[in-house]
Amino acid sequence: MSKRTNTAVWMEKHQRWQIKVQKDGIRKAFYSSKPGRTGQREANAKADAWLDNNILPTSVRTSVLLNEFLEGIELRSSLSNYKKEKYLVDSFIIPVIGTKKATNITEQDLQDIINKAYNRPGKEPLSKKTLSELKSTIVSFAKFLRRKKIISLFYDDLTIPAGAKTKTKRVLQPKDLIKLFANDTVTYRNKEVFDDYIYAYRFAILTGLRPGELIGLKPEDIHGISIYVQRAINIHGEITTGKNQNAVRKIDLTPLAYEVLQSQLDLYPDAEYIFNIQSQSTYRHRWQKFCESNDIMYISLYEMRHTFVSIAKQLPEGLVKPIVGHSKTMDTFGVYGHIIDGDSEQTNKQLNDIFTSLLTLKNTKIG
Repeated sequence: MSKRTNTAVWMEKHQRWQIKVQKDGIRKAFYSSKPGRTGQREANAKADAWLDNNILPTSVRTSVLLNEFLEGIELRSSLSNYKKEKYLVDSFIIPVIGTKKATNITEQDLQDIINKAYNRPGKEPLSKKTLSELKSTIVSFAKFLRRKKIISLFYDDLTIPAGAKTKTKRVLQPKDLIKLFANDTVTYRNKEVFDDYIYAYRFAILTGLRPGELIGLKPEDIHGISIYVQRAINIHGEITTGKNQNAVRKIDLTPLAYEVLQSQLDLYPDAEYIFNIQSQSTYRHRWQKFCESNDIMYISLYEMRHTFVSIAKQLPEGLVKPIVGHSKTMDTFGVYGHIIDGDSEQTNKQLNDIFTSLLTLKNTKIG
């Protein structure tokens, strides 16, 4: 039996007692949110039990294990992913099973987490995507409990409510695309001034790049008429290799996209990053302001990507997947393709001709 030589300390920021101990090269932390010396003794007792038997006491609350689960995610993943997982745990999992003893959790408890997240009194039901992310977190936690030999739960039968809806996405229609490529000014302090993010907006539409990928582009990523997407800057300013293993890719630019890229390089020839964008937050704010100034229907930065795929759906799906960084099994057009008014008249199979046709439609009527 290993002996504990330290004692739990109060963590003011997290409002809980914490003690870290080590056994056989493995370091673990134990907690108690009870105030006063009662909580300190409880945290110490959990540590002693692990040192003695290498298992957690059966009375440990699930909330304690969920905090440990999150700490592991924080250590091995990005800040963006950690914050998403923490939101799901704090908002939907802890309220349902946080006070239960870990050994008393059942498969029905896991399903109840999803059901209660969907049926929220006085609130809109979560989207199908968010519920799927919640299910993934629940499964990961169940695996975590099994690895710790606390309890084995079967999660294969977890289901998303049949009524869960996919969040509606919007795309720019031709009349707004024409405005985007015809105007380059924004109203600032009651004056029309040049918007130096204009080429970023246009490039996003012409390439289908994710916002973080566009912001992360550097001059050295340009090779002839191609760009190599090999990094992304997320909403927290972290530099990553992208959303998934397909995110790193080569994109051959259309003449329109190449022209926009050259205009941007002329604008900031010495910038470290091609589009010289401070953050995704700044990018989003500037795009919203541009839409307001030019009477363009506002869509999110990610919906620019949906716009690209909706326009490009006249091409074979196999040609579009490598451009947007999707796997072979991803339903690219099913997920990202939306109705573009007048696209049935676009017969040319070349992406550049499709954009050119859309941008030269003078009297396009949008319903």
